[in-house]
Amino acid sequence: MSTLQINDLVEHFITVDLAARPASKGQYGFKFVLNCSINDVVCHGVPKGDEIVRDGDIINLDITLEKNGFIAHSSKTYLVGEAPPAAKRLVRVAQEAMWKGIGQVRPGAHIGDIGFAIERHAKKHVYSVVREFCGHGIGREMHEEPQVMNFGRPGTGVRLREGMVFTIEPMVNQGTRKVSTQDDGWTVVTNDRKLSAQFEHTVAVTSDGVEVLTLRHDEKSMSARVA
Repeated sequence: MSTLQINDLVEHFITVDLAARPASKGQYGFKFVLNCSINDVVCHGVPKGDEIVRDGDIINLDITLEKNGFIAHSSKTYLVGEAPPAAKRLVRVAQEAMWKGIGQVRPGAHIGDIGFAIERHAKKHVYSVVREFCGHGIGREMHEEPQVMNFGRPGTGVRLREGMVFTIEPMVNQGTRKVSTQDDGWTVVTNDRKLSAQFEHTVAVTSDGVEVLTLRHDEKSMSARVA
């Protein structure tokens, strides 16, 4: 299957099954409904008819949609077929890093607490965290304040308060954190061409903690750990 075919299937699901609007399409001139980022592509991969997903790949699908005037944003890195052990480990740690960040969300905490928890977990496993891209406030618009960096110092940055909604989206590299943007102006790759994995959720600060607004059914056990 090509990444363009994935795009078309997702567009049908969003517009027909969910009766929602694919918020990425048309945003900043982007022509597709999702980003497909394979292997060494960190983020913003552009769907292509000649880009075929193969056994052993890892692929991140980054999807944004709008329903009833509000926008939500989520992404997941999938293992395709029988991925190598090193790829499985990276994907697992990237997902754990996201949950470490989510676990810091509560009234009175700081944005820096989130980034510190994410980067500490990645470094513990000898991975690096991309610094050029980050989470963000979200609601009526796709990108709002505050920026939610994937690194930071505890007790620094914006203080969290009940009602805030933002994304947490660490990008974890197998090698160095250095990345570059390709000539299409969108696709971001690791400079050393090693693997990168990303996970993302939209979260809300509640009176006593956090609610994951984009939680998937297969993640409920993980969510319980940070409730």
